[in-house]
Amino acid sequence: MRTPLLAANWKMHKTVPEAVAFVTAFAPRVAAVTDADIVLAPPFTTLGAVADACRDTRIAVAGQNLHWAPEGAFTGEISPGMLAGAGASHVILGHSERRQLFGEDDALVARKTRAAIDAGLTPIVCVGETLDQREAGKTPAVLARQIDGSLAGVTPAELAALVVAYEPVWAIGTGRTATPDQAQDAHAHIRRCLAGLGGADAADACRLLYGGSVKPANAEAIAGQADVDGALVGGASLDPASFAEIVAAARRAAG
Repeated sequence: MRTPLLAANWKMHKTVPEAVAFVTAFAPRVAAVTDADIVLAPPFTTLGAVADACRDTRIAVAGQNLHWAPEGAFTGEISPGMLAGAGASHVILGHSERRQLFGEDDALVARKTRAAIDAGLTPIVCVGETLDQREAGKTPAVLARQIDGSLAGVTPAELAALVVAYEPVWAIGTGRTATPDQAQDAHAHIRRCLAGLGGADAADACRLLYGGSVKPANAEAIAGQADVDGALVGGASLDPASFAEIVAAARRAAG
């Protein structure tokens, strides 16, 4: 049985006081939760403060990206060790905004995934198709290519421990959401791709999250699908009450 995981991607939102205020309001709402994992991914500037605020809770902290090198002349970048030193245990990699806006490809995501694993961080590796690709019937091929490329070189044991987030690009920040059946179909396909990469046991252990306009109103139906193990939440995670409702909905779906 896979433990549900709910991850909040704050993107470029919240100052240090706003981030700490969120944790102050959110933590009591989920204090009794022991049957789901909760991760907050704040901006780099607030990561240390959020990690400190979460110290006596079961809430984990993630970076939103990293550079593959341990150190060097990479102005504006953050190394895996810097994330871990600031209190992060997870890191989001290959988000569609990184792929589309900043030109990241599967090979780069694979390099970052390796660096994260080697630094002791749990990668949350994002994959997903555009609207044009879905309408052209290319979703299975796109997902297979992204899985194979982004996780190249990962061992079965490493595959079992990391997280994959399916985020259809057409549903991110648009208000459009994949139906529960669409989400399940994509997640089942991803799990089959993972089995081809690392074996059935590793694929079965790997947690798959849905991301794409997740809200309290649709979270339970999506999380209730057999191959959906939680959610990577954007806008709806910026409000502590909203994100707590999504956590509760996913827990109900897990049963």
